[in-house]
Amino acid sequence: MTEVNWQKSSYSSAGDGNSCIELALIGTTVALRESDDPRTVLTTSPARLGALLRSIKAGALDHLAAVPGT
Repeated sequence: MTEVNWQKSSYSSAGDGNSCIELALIGTTVALRESDDPRTVLTTSPARLGALLRSIKAGALDHLAAVPGT
């Protein structure tokens, strides 16, 4: 089995206890996991991940993070 090369943002520090999202390219699939729970892995296509990131940057999903009643 081929070892997966997980990468995290250069903005994440290298110390223990730092939660960050890690990405790996497995064939033509992008795998995502949270560093503090690496057993749970989500997969998607590069195009769908790109669409998600563009939506986040554009603020199209800000309403999902809104605190109710504020």
